[in-house]
Parts: sequence; C-alpha cells; structure tokens
Amino acid sequence: MTADKNILVASAAIMVAVSVADQAAAQSARGALAGASRTASNFERDRNVSVRQRPREDYQAMGLRMGAFMAYPKLSLTAEHNDNIYGLATNEVEDMIWRVQPEVSLNSTWSRHALQAYGRATINRYQDFDSEDTEDYALGASGRIDVLATTNITGGVDWAQLTEPRTSSSSPLASASPIQYDLTSANIGAAREFNRLRLSGRYDYRKYDYEDGRTAGGTPVEQDDRDREVNALTARAEYAVSPATALFAEVSKNWREYRLSPPAVTLSRDSEGVQALVGANFELGAVTRGEVGVGYISQEFDDSAFDEIEGLGARAQVEWFPTQLTTVTLTGTRTVEDSGIPGSSGYLSTNIGAQVDHELLRNVILTGQIASGKDEYEGVDREDDRLTAGVSATYLLNRRAGVTVGYSYFDQSSSGAAGGADFAVNKVGATLTLQF
Repeated sequence: MTADKNILVASAAIMVAVSVADQAAAQSARGALAGASRTASNFERDRNVSVRQRPREDYQAMGLRMGAFMAYPKLSLTAEHNDNIYGLATNEVEDMIWRVQPEVSLNSTWSRHALQAYGRATINRYQDFDSEDTEDYALGASGRIDVLATTNITGGVDWAQLTEPRTSSSSPLASASPIQYDLTSANIGAAREFNRLRLSGRYDYRKYDYEDGRTAGGTPVEQDDRDREVNALTARAEYAVSPATALFAEVSKNWREYRLSPPAVTLSRDSEGVQALVGANFELGAVTRGEVGVGYISQEFDDSAFDEIEGLGARAQVEWFPTQLTTVTLTGTRTVEDSGIPGSSGYLSTNIGAQVDHELLRNVILTGQIASGKDEYEGVDREDDRLTAGVSATYLLNRRAGVTVGYSYFDQSSSGAAGGADFAVNKVGATLTLQF
C-alpha cells in the first residue's frame, strides 16, 4: 500500500519499555498467526531478547496504575530538516518541520487474558510551506482470550487518519496539499496447539477512504476511485520437528472491492488474490531466531483489461544476536499491492532490509538501517527502484526523558514510458521524548 512507502524517519520515538509495536514485531518473528502462549511449548522463540525489547530498570516508564490497567503517557517533540519536501527531481524545496506526537497506551495486568488500547496523534507544522501542515490520528484496541493453556482467541480494531507521503508514487502531483485518508481495520483469529502441531486461522478487514485533493486554483483532485475494502482469510498449520524448529504451511485469500465501478470509472479494479507460503520458524541456540517463508502469490482482476499479477511470494524476518549487546534484523517481503497510478491495476512489490541495533551503554542505543525495494507495475510501463538508509542514536536520560538524533536518506529511480521522477530526500532530525 502507499503507506508502506514512508521514508525512514530518523527521529523515531524512543521506546524505553516494551511497547505494543515491539510486542507485535516480536510476535511476528515467532509466527504471523501465533497467539501469545501462556505456557512453555514447542513454538516459543524467546531464548534471547533483542536490544529494543530488553527491559532497562532505571530507564523504564513507571506508568500510572488505573485499577487492573497500567497507563503509559508519552510526548515526543521533533525538529526535522527536509531538503526535498515535494520529492522533486529538480528545483528541490527544503523546509524545517516541527512535529508533536502525544500518545497514551493502556495495558491490562491480568494473570490470564490481555487487553491493550492506544491513542496517538502526529501534528506536523512546516516553517515556510504551511500548505504541507498535517494532523494524523490513530485509535485502537487489541486483546487475547486464553480459552485453554493451549488455545486462545485474539482480535483487534483500529482507526487512523493518515497522510500519504509526497514520495509515494500514488501521490498526485497536482494536489496543492498532501492527500489524507482514513484507514479502518479489524481482525480476529484463533490458535490451538496439539503438542507438536499448531493450527491457526485469522480474518482481516481494511477500509480505505481517501479525501480529494485540490489544485492551487481550487480545482478538485478526485481520489474517490481509490476508496476500497479489503477482506482476507488466512489458515496456517505448523509442525514442530524439534523444540527449536517448526515447519509451516500458510494459505491466504483476499478480496479487494473498490467503491466506484463502471460507468463511474472507466475500468473495474476489483480483484481476488491468493498467497501460499511454506517455510520454517526457528531459534538456533541463543544466536538466531526468525521465520522464513516462500511460495506463490497471485491477484486476478475482474476487468479483462487487466492481466493477472503473479509470481514468487515471500516473507522473512530473522534476528541474529552476535553478542548480547547487538541485534541484527533482516527482513524481506514480496507482495501484490494496489496502485494509485491511472491505468495501473497494481504492482508486484519486492522489499529487503537490514537493521543493526547496538547497546553502546545501558542508556545509549545506536541504530543503522538500510533497505531496498522494487515495484513492477501492471497496466502501465513503469518500474520503480527505492533505496532507504539511516542512522540514529538514542540517549536515555532517565525514566522520564530521552533524546534521539538521526539522519535518513531516500532515493527513488523510475523507468518506463509512464515512469515517475528520479529524486532523493535527506532528513536530519532530533527528538525529545517525555514519558511517565
């Protein structure tokens, strides 16, 4: 999706305690559909703790007790310089961006079951080009019901008002302001473990509702043709060949339905897709853990004017712990995504990345990132190549405050008759985070 193309932001918010996002990333590394297990099993992958997950007793937020819940308020203040705010090939425009990010999360403290909720906002103010000012909001909740020691049900709902980055290929150049959209999502899943066998299933729903842009002269830039709903069903079976390794097979089916259809639009972009993966999740000693899956992906469109998009599918996340103070994370995906480019039904997106986190001191964390991506469009002659890289350093002052400084780089090259602009973006930023 276009939101997946955000530039690596060097001024990422400090996470002193294990946040909801960190927990989700750790769970993904242990199996995309695996529910949280309350007892030891053949599918646990927790012999090591990554640098970002590691508790730091003297620097963790204390939180505020609210009955059977703990609340964790946080406020991040960022100053960031961007040397190409519109993602242009020539005549680049630079500006200073001031960002405020209030957030609060609420976590249950029950011995069984779990419930989490969060609310956050991101307010951007541009020093010279206030037409780029944005406000994003997000609310959500997730939970787990422990039916038995080996059976659980998980679910969640989220709503967010988001801004499409100017660097996105789907962002219309004619719009005087960035395109915003609402994203509503929900999911429910269940998992059951039978000694060496674990079965799980999940249903996901997403709804995208785009706001129209406007040109400098006030003419609407229509975005209604991008509004859509996505439904997906996933089934997964895992078999533990040992306490440290499990083989899995996973099949997903999705339905993508657009709000507008002919004659309101020229072509129908409704489609059905499938993804089938086989692979393994593992933990080799206390050195490496992760999951790797490969297989087949396909998206078939209702309109005969669009060809089927198909090919190799893949998903991987592997963590390597060369020392207790260093974590190396490798990721990779190959998926079919929807396109916002006129005439294009979608594109095959391939992405690989690496991140290194090093605990220089107990309260000093260094991070380096690099990632590469390629998008191959269907329906138009276009291929985009992306490179992102960044470095940052986080200094935890105490339980209440921390500072992050960093630099990020984004480069895109586009080829083909319908190719976009070739451009690069450099960002330098500093973030002060306050937490309680």
